Amino acid sequence: MKLRDIPNIISVLRLVAVAPTMYLLAAGEYGWALALFAAAGVSDGLDGYLAKRFDWRTRLGGILDPLADKALLVGCFLVLGWQGLVPVWLVIAVILRDLVIVTGAVVYNYRVEAVEAAPLPISKLNTVLQIVLVVMVIMAAGPFHLPEVWIETMIWACFVTVVVSGAQYVWIWGHKARQRGWREH
Repeated sequence: MKLRDIPNIISVLRLVAVAPTMYLLAAGEYGWALALFAAAGVSDGLDGYLAKRFDWRTRLGGILDPLADKALLVGCFLVLGWQGLVPVWLVIAVILRDLVIVTGAVVYNYRVEAVEAAPLPISKLNTVLQIVLVVMVIMAAGPFHLPEVWIETMIWACFVTVVVSGAQYVWIWGHKARQRGWREH
């Protein structure tokens, strides 16, 4: 192991934390689930800081980091939706958006050109809102009481940014694909 591998190891640990977080949520252990979710959030910031600060960025890290983030968020949304703490329609929208983006990226990569993906500002906002919503819902289900209107507002803010960011990705990458044309195989 080299020092430059530390960000990737942190991302792998965050990926491993997905199953225990989902289990804790499903078991109603919201305080522990919140602590593990928060630790995962801190680790996300730490691996990003280390990768950028010391130029320890790798192709593997570029895959592991967002994969760990998405797996954790989607896993939490699935359990919270199953428990009725997050509306199922929002869970479906979150997952559908991610599937559309990933499918589009794969098709673009193989049929047009290599994808040089960078998250759009609205997508970053969507991720932040999803994280805040998950934290709020876990807090309200367990150790803390939050006004229902706060959670309801965050649900709708998440939904709007899911739709807008998903549509923006489709429009931008669809436009690029039309400009560059399809590759022949």
